[in-house]
Amino acid sequence: MRLAVLLTNVVSASPTHTTVHLLSAALARGHSVRVVEPWDLEIDERGRLQLRAFILDGHPPDRDALVETLRTRTAPRRTVEALGHDVLLLRVNPIDTAVLAFAQLASRAGLRVLNHPDALLRTTHKSWLAALPPDVPRPRTVVTRSRASVERFASTSRTGVILKPARACGGKGVGWVRPGDYGAIEASFEAALNAGDGWVVAQEYLPEAEAGEKRLLWLNGELLGGYLRLRAPGDFRHNLKLGGQPTVCTVDDVDRTAVAALGPHLEAAGVWLAGVDVIGGRIVEVNVLNPGGAHFTTLLGGVEVGDRLVDALSAPGRPDRAPPVTCGE
Repeated sequence: MRLAVLLTNVVSASPTHTTVHLLSAALARGHSVRVVEPWDLEIDERGRLQLRAFILDGHPPDRDALVETLRTRTAPRRTVEALGHDVLLLRVNPIDTAVLAFAQLASRAGLRVLNHPDALLRTTHKSWLAALPPDVPRPRTVVTRSRASVERFASTSRTGVILKPARACGGKGVGWVRPGDYGAIEASFEAALNAGDGWVVAQEYLPEAEAGEKRLLWLNGELLGGYLRLRAPGDFRHNLKLGGQPTVCTVDDVDRTAVAALGPHLEAAGVWLAGVDVIGGRIVEVNVLNPGGAHFTTLLGGVEVGDRLVDALSAPGRPDRAPPVTCGE
């Protein structure tokens, strides 16, 4: 397999990143592997889609050595044709419209692109989850640009509301308005508004969050496993970048039921890989841009996620396109 991976920034690579697990597994099997950053996409004078890529073919699969090569930018580089690869894997967060446009061009020219850019356009905004049918278990949610709507919503909750940007990552702009603390809404609303694209998600706070949040990995219709994220002392968020701690968890029937309800909607949207965040059997977020979780799912759950991802990438007959968008969809 000839694999090209579009990565947000090679300097930020870590041995715990899902992308590095994938690269390591692909190299261990002798696949051709190239890594590209968003600013190294190009269309030449003949209209060909080009990648100025770090060439990792034959690199040792050791994750620490791989990360050192990426961070120091010491891998050989050359310009290669995008269509000379079997798969272009998108691992970029945040992603801009220029990258999506390039990915769409590559897909329409015949290159298999995952997650498909059309699927990303459908699902990356948090309004997608909020608008799914009620059979998908999730907290009561409002997606709005109106502070008054948030205030009305908060007034109906006995547990308070979580406010977060509809398009952001890393826990930025996320706040918890406690029950009755309506004076905190303005500051939390503005923080969420300014950290993203101007749309704010208000989700009813789930008391089960005190016991942690599960990150579950969904791959091409299958639930691979996951792990539990415990919040850092003094914080209500479970994000690992903010001090959250990973630990082993049991993927129980409640989790399976929630993901089974979500799965058909992911498939219908053309999603190949997703990270699904679950609290108390309810889905609070779906991550499709650069879903992580491979390291701790592998370490704590015993599932070799890197190998499973490579299996799915190299298996014949897998879907490579999102379903077409039709009027009214």
